[in-house]
Amino acid sequence: MTKSAADELTGLKLPVERDCPYAPPTAYDRLRERAPVNRINLTSGGEAWFVSGYEEGRAVLADPRFSSDKRKDGFPLFTLDAATLRELRGQPPLMLGMDGAEHSAARRAVLGEFTLRRLTALRPRIQDIVDHFIDDMLAADRRPIDLVRALSLPVPSLVICELLGVPYTDHDFFQSRTAMMVRRTSLEDRRRAFFEVRAYLDDLLTRKESDPGDDLFSRQIARQRETGALDHAGLVSLAFLLLTAGHETTANMISLGVLGLLTHPEQLALITADPGKTSMAVEELLRYFTIADGVTSRLATEDVEIGGVSIKAGEGVIVSTLSANWDPAAFEDPAVLDVERGGARHHIAFGFGPHQCLGQNLARMELRIVFDTLFRRVPTLRLATPAEDLPFKRDGAVYGVHELPVTW
Repeated sequence: MTKSAADELTGLKLPVERDCPYAPPTAYDRLRERAPVNRINLTSGGEAWFVSGYEEGRAVLADPRFSSDKRKDGFPLFTLDAATLRELRGQPPLMLGMDGAEHSAARRAVLGEFTLRRLTALRPRIQDIVDHFIDDMLAADRRPIDLVRALSLPVPSLVICELLGVPYTDHDFFQSRTAMMVRRTSLEDRRRAFFEVRAYLDDLLTRKESDPGDDLFSRQIARQRETGALDHAGLVSLAFLLLTAGHETTANMISLGVLGLLTHPEQLALITADPGKTSMAVEELLRYFTIADGVTSRLATEDVEIGGVSIKAGEGVIVSTLSANWDPAAFEDPAVLDVERGGARHHIAFGFGPHQCLGQNLARMELRIVFDTLFRRVPTLRLATPAEDLPFKRDGAVYGVHELPVTW
């Protein structure tokens, strides 16, 4: 490998800004072609392995010899300062930061909330929510409207609020704090937002312990009481993960999915003519945009060989799911948005292995319902601003657009 390719990612600051809003950074392509497992320097200090190939990425994410515990020394962190990390080490870890039996037990405790049967029962309510916000769109006095505020953000926010038992009247609070946490704002701003959300959820769960309802949080409290092991602090960590991850990612995928289809009218025509293809379109859009890149970090607990490269115990690894999902060895012509692509579902936009996104099927259902309903009810929907002029989230750990002006 020539030195220049590695030098392009020296001092890497994740997420790397995309040269084109519809494609990974060009440096990813060059690095993946020459060395899909490569040593890099981090702007936050230290070094890590950067994995840009599809097979290599899946190998890391599925291997139990790579730890997800961010509290361990040497874990490749690039969004937290040392003071915040010290505070986090004194609190129960998020499920994403657990390993082995601890992670399996935590995941099993909530897995029943995301079964196909329970999600199928939620479908009519999700449809009602989508129809409600589209009704409001169509009744608006002025156009254009910002689809992010009118539809993309409120739909998943209301869905996750009802599922978890969070008052939707508080959505402005947690949406603004979550947005702050995933942006490249100052470390102090991110730290403050993090602890404000935790404090809010601490209070909410305390109230639910004395006045439970019919929701996920209340059911978790009841389950723990049955076993005689109520873990309030652990429930706060679980609540934090489910609330923050449950709306921000889906909201950005709704906006980008609509944008992708509007800018590829021939692809949109395929799903409007045959809604049975919407499921394939969802998978392809998830692959194409891969909005949460660089968040799948790991720490080797043993010496491991990945892609012919020896990774030593104690070394950090960062898997680029975006680069992996554009690997031509796994996806033919990856730069082409093809809603009829065979095999698109094996993308790793939701991660891979034991930490694969717990709520992925809920997200899929929301995306399918939104796309089918929106383009059926507003068939003349179009962009009100040229795509190249849209304010893309180049400054965040979750990719998307800040605004999406549309009219019809």
